[in-house]
Amino acid sequence: MATKKIYLDYAAATPVDLRVVKTMMPFLSEEFGNTMSLHTMGQEAKIALENSRKTIADFINAGTNEIVFTSSATESNNTVLKGIAFANKEKGKHIIISSIEHPCIVESANWLKKQGFDITKLPVDKYGMVNPEDVRKSIKPGTILVSVIHASNEIGTIQKISEIGKICREKNVYFHTDATQSFGKIPIDVKNNNIDLLTASSHKIYGPKGAGLLYIKQGTSITPLLHGGGQENGLRGSTVNVPAVVGFAKAVEIYKKEFKKEDARLTKLRDQLIRGLLKIDGAHLNGHPKERLSNNVNVWFEFVEGESLIIQLDMHGVECSTGSACSSFKLEPSDVLLATGLKPQEAHGSLRISLGRYTKDSDIKHVLKVIPGIVKKIRAMSPFK
Repeated sequence: MATKKIYLDYAAATPVDLRVVKTMMPFLSEEFGNTMSLHTMGQEAKIALENSRKTIADFINAGTNEIVFTSSATESNNTVLKGIAFANKEKGKHIIISSIEHPCIVESANWLKKQGFDITKLPVDKYGMVNPEDVRKSIKPGTILVSVIHASNEIGTIQKISEIGKICREKNVYFHTDATQSFGKIPIDVKNNNIDLLTASSHKIYGPKGAGLLYIKQGTSITPLLHGGGQENGLRGSTVNVPAVVGFAKAVEIYKKEFKKEDARLTKLRDQLIRGLLKIDGAHLNGHPKERLSNNVNVWFEFVEGESLIIQLDMHGVECSTGSACSSFKLEPSDVLLATGLKPQEAHGSLRISLGRYTKDSDIKHVLKVIPGIVKKIRAMSPFK
């Protein structure tokens, strides 16, 4: 059993940057007031909240009144689908999503279908790319929302959201993108990208868990998911998690300063890893070869079972995954990989390695050193070979 751990599952969760922790600390035990309180401590918390809101709004070229803080990307995505659906059902009941969305989008859409809404799932090509023209063809008079993930959490493919958003704008249909994986890794301008609603999460960019955001373009008709004391301009009732929000904003500040250098570093490590893995006989890349996140590597190996690969890698000190962290305990093959045309047994042989701020060149070399032997060992026991 390896003693040193090499963490390569940054798409699932990132460690909180120590600079973020330092920024959060006063709001945990000293400046702990409720933002809805009128006294000094409450108003100091309110000021910190609004400063954080401005930091994040500026980051995506949004207005401060267009940023709603939530507890997670899952809450934000649920709010979008259900909130748009019920606020606009008199206009229509047709919603379009892609076939490679995160489970929280898929399950929200499935729930809405049971409530009488019409759901269309757009196909993708072998790289997991949505054709914008398929969006155009799928929009009909009763369409009220199109939701397409910005970059896949599993295979890293980056969608043409500006084109899709432009089509939706022309058709007078709301466009939402789940930017949970892309936020901080790809420059986003909600105006230039024709985005009406956008989801992101703190714990994917070295901020704390428990803070998500939802961008809602001014004038958008949406029903709150949580009703309560009128927080977040009445769009999300619940006491705001100020320490987490402050941490989220600090994480955004750090990303803004360090993005270019970090993106180039991760792209180099990513490409080095992909080249090495594809030298293994029977290894195949999932996702787009070029239009992909700088930190995402997803491959599948012939005659290899993904869960066995993960366990063996963990024994060698390498921690990664087979797909989305939210569905990692499911035994069914990934819907995302199946949507790209893989057969179930091929999808089961997938491995997602996601790099991050603390990934070193030596980590990549270690992975490339141990994987060939692990793959060979698993194949020797495979009943399918």
